[in-house]
Amino acid sequence: MKIIKSVKTMQNLALKLKAQGKTIGLVPTMGYLHQGHISLLKRIRKKCDILVVSVFVNPTQFAPNEDYDQYPRNMARDKKILAEQACDILFYPPKEKIYPKGYTTYVTVEGLSDKLCGKSRPGHFRGVATIVTKLFIITQCNIACFGRKDAQQAAIIVKMTKDLNLPVEIVVAPTLREKDGLAMSSRNVFLIGEERQNALCLKKALDMAANMVKEGKLDTRIIIRNMRKFIELVEDARIDYIEAVDPVTLEPKISVDGPTLFALAVFIGKTRLIDNSIIIN
Repeated sequence: MKIIKSVKTMQNLALKLKAQGKTIGLVPTMGYLHQGHISLLKRIRKKCDILVVSVFVNPTQFAPNEDYDQYPRNMARDKKILAEQACDILFYPPKEKIYPKGYTTYVTVEGLSDKLCGKSRPGHFRGVATIVTKLFIITQCNIACFGRKDAQQAAIIVKMTKDLNLPVEIVVAPTLREKDGLAMSSRNVFLIGEERQNALCLKKALDMAANMVKEGKLDTRIIIRNMRKFIELVEDARIDYIEAVDPVTLEPKISVDGPTLFALAVFIGKTRLIDNSIIIN
């Protein structure tokens, strides 16, 4: 496995590989890899000649009061995992090479970035869209894989790629969960004591929504009201949002009259967790 920190080295190598007819696959990550990331690697490994994994904790998607400095990092562990998964290239750039002094150019996907997580994390998706665009250009990837757990992020990247005519196939992989249903996340490491059990309220609330739809209850306002009541009973749980939206446009839906994305963000103690499910009537 090659480990590359230089932007120029990564891009020059990628251009050389493309000239040789190689297909490049990219899995962008912020590191502290878990089984969810590994599932993305396995999915894209089958579709490319060269597998590139980027590890970069992107500062532009964190607000000043968020957990950029505390975000979990363990490069030694990440390198071991990637080597075991037959990763060809680990791209691990320092932030001053991605955002050099005087950097002022950003990518914004209007209409999608200010909804859901974007309401409480202004500027977050501008940072996401910018770093993903830069990674696409630097790695010259033909295909890139993202997880469904970050459904809004996936929708934004699909839209951005289409709007900017970027020659990259986007693969969105299913959410991977722990045995008890908790969506895998690097932030799960912050859950302490009973918080780990309390965090299951997100998946249970989504299951409640799915069961209500099966019973013919299609009014999303009623479904969300029940989800909210359930979570409010959980100790140390504080709801950021619960919404039902179109999976592509992220526009609110008042009825489950087709595929409907139920998405929620909940603080368990100090840890903000997200989860979602696409429910079809």
